[in-house]
Amino acid sequence: MFTEDGMLVHDLKVSPRLRRGALFLLTMLLSASTQACAQSGSAHDGRPGDTTAAARGRAAVRPGITVLLEDSLSLVAGKRIALLTNQTGVDAAGVSDVELLRDARSRAANVTLVRLFSPEHGIRGTDDRTDLPDIVDARSGLAVHSLYARETMPPADSLLRDLDALVFDLQDIGTRTWTYVGVMVYAMRAASRAGIPFIVLDRPNPLAGRAEAPLLDSALAHAGDPSPRRSGQAYALYRAPLRHGMTMGEMARMFAAELRIPVRLHVVPMAGWRRSMWWDETGLPWIVPSPAMVSLASAIAYPALVPFEGTNLSVGRGTSLPFQQLGAPWLDADRVAELMTEQGLVGVRFESVRFTPESPTDGKFGGRSIPGVRIVVDDRDRVQMGRVGASLLWAVAQANRDSLRVNARTWDLRFGAPAARETLMKGGDPQEVIDRMQGELVEWQRGARQYLIYR
Repeated sequence: MFTEDGMLVHDLKVSPRLRRGALFLLTMLLSASTQACAQSGSAHDGRPGDTTAAARGRAAVRPGITVLLEDSLSLVAGKRIALLTNQTGVDAAGVSDVELLRDARSRAANVTLVRLFSPEHGIRGTDDRTDLPDIVDARSGLAVHSLYARETMPPADSLLRDLDALVFDLQDIGTRTWTYVGVMVYAMRAASRAGIPFIVLDRPNPLAGRAEAPLLDSALAHAGDPSPRRSGQAYALYRAPLRHGMTMGEMARMFAAELRIPVRLHVVPMAGWRRSMWWDETGLPWIVPSPAMVSLASAIAYPALVPFEGTNLSVGRGTSLPFQQLGAPWLDADRVAELMTEQGLVGVRFESVRFTPESPTDGKFGGRSIPGVRIVVDDRDRVQMGRVGASLLWAVAQANRDSLRVNARTWDLRFGAPAARETLMKGGDPQEVIDRMQGELVEWQRGARQYLIYR
């Protein structure tokens, strides 16, 4: 339970399950309050909350690129622009932003698309490696400048000097560890240095608008640009929740303010999106945003399993269900599944399985049939993946303590909480670990309200 200032009360004599239910209800109530207080993202018909588009047989949501072309073309009219995007930058019909910003309507407005920038995984989203080269886009003939070498990096200042604006359109996945958010922050700084506007074409959060603990420990966060003295952390920028519940446009507003980036920021909002919407309720096509994010189901389970990339367990890369299962030759999968079931987590169940990673990009157990545990989500509106991830670390440590290996820094930068990892590895109750984080989550949500666009 909480006091009025959001602090957790530990001395009430209630059962752990009742306490967890109360904590979950409180965060859900806050989310509902946040949605009610959020600004309207658009003033025209089809604004957030309006479902008439779906009733007319169209996609329920119009992404930012469509709103730009239909309602806000003046932002880029008569301008030389560059576009930071990949295969996810499309309209509801799947037409690429690159084509749309060079079509007859854009040409009539004297929009000149000069060059492209691409993030991790490249302009087509198919490369799962570092040191991606610059290329020429075969379809448009435009130069594509890679922003992913040894790590994510900002656009070179020299490539922005002849521009009037930098346009950004990448699909977020709803989890703090996504490097596309980092490249957005770096690009905002670059646009600020160049003295040009930064235009974000907004897209849905696939996981809807709810946040989940843990928050990234502030001692781990680093939002600065990469430099010879210090690498960047495009996946661990800021003290934010593992599941943040925001859109790219909302995060751009937050980072510009909180990091004091003096950028001329313009967010072109979606029309028709509500915070309660999951991706498959938007009517938009699922465009695989990275090689291992093959489905919405993988995206839902991703917050729980991404920290395990810092362990000697496979997270299902090289299978048809990446980030929906984990395993290793030494894993006592039956015991882990049993321990997870005993935790009584809502909205999810756990199955003992075997799977074989084929040419996995993480190099783990390629071609070997290994025992594993699969996450099966029964109620996505109630499951808490941060809680699932914490419970899985505890369960694997209980079942196979001598075999489990954890790279502490890799785990911590993804899960976000070193003290929690230490407690879980020592056998501490995972539910109590997550319960203690709810007060700071509520406080973060209160602070984030000012940056929200949608109800």
